[in-house]
Amino acid sequence: MTELPDPPPAEPSAFHRDRREHPGPLERLNDDQLAELADLYVADGFGAVHRKHASVYDVALRLPHAAGYLVQAEVAALSRLTADIRRPYVVVLGGAKVADKFDAIGSLITAADRILIGGAMAFPFLAARGGKVGTSLLEAGQVDAAGGYLDQAAPGQIELPSDVIAAAQRTAPGQVVAADAIPADQMGLDIGPESAARFAASIAGARTIFWNGPMGVFELAPYAGGTQAVAQAIIGSDAFTVVGGGDTGAAIRALGFADDAFGYLSTGGGASLEFIEGKTLPGLAALEDR
Repeated sequence: MTELPDPPPAEPSAFHRDRREHPGPLERLNDDQLAELADLYVADGFGAVHRKHASVYDVALRLPHAAGYLVQAEVAALSRLTADIRRPYVVVLGGAKVADKFDAIGSLITAADRILIGGAMAFPFLAARGGKVGTSLLEAGQVDAAGGYLDQAAPGQIELPSDVIAAAQRTAPGQVVAADAIPADQMGLDIGPESAARFAASIAGARTIFWNGPMGVFELAPYAGGTQAVAQAIIGSDAFTVVGGGDTGAAIRALGFADDAFGYLSTGGGASLEFIEGKTLPGLAALEDR
């Protein structure tokens, strides 16, 4: 069979040629010139305050500035997780974006009384304990770090799933298996019923709760039970509760929970986590009086 020659590289469209040769006015502005476009800077996008972008940090430094009502509310709520904490303080971590949250665990160990870990966050810890996690989401570099966290934590401080719902793929029927004995051709897609009950019991005794990340693939009904159980336990507790934004906010809404059923629903997943770690957030630092 005769092979056809490779097609020539695509030419940029007239629109992109024009943008490259004649950039728009905002694309040519430096930070000082951007600041000249306004008389006052009001920060009200909390979900971006952990990023040192021009629109978050540099422009704010060059103008009279203030925090908007949303940012003020976020800081007030999250500050209750860093000072004068009502104890026991329980942190619930999950979700598939493990790398975004993994570094926070070291700081949370020093602050929280108990850390419940589900979702894909659990697999590095299970693997560090010698468990078999099948084809579950796992980055090899995180296993050693998870082992270090387990050594750093007090006995029982980090609570992992004892069972999970596993399947060969998301669209396949799941089965409940031991969390440390997932079949080689299957992946964990939700915490199991025993784990959900244990997590709910730990949550019930808390006076302060921070939740960031669902317990499984909540978008699919067979794998939403763990997240549902955690959400219901948080609502039923007497604790002051903060739910991190992003996937966690999407999960509670998808499962039919109202935002006001929780103490505070943050608009920033990553930003809220970095705040309670005690990190300096550029977007907030720029608002401090100088």
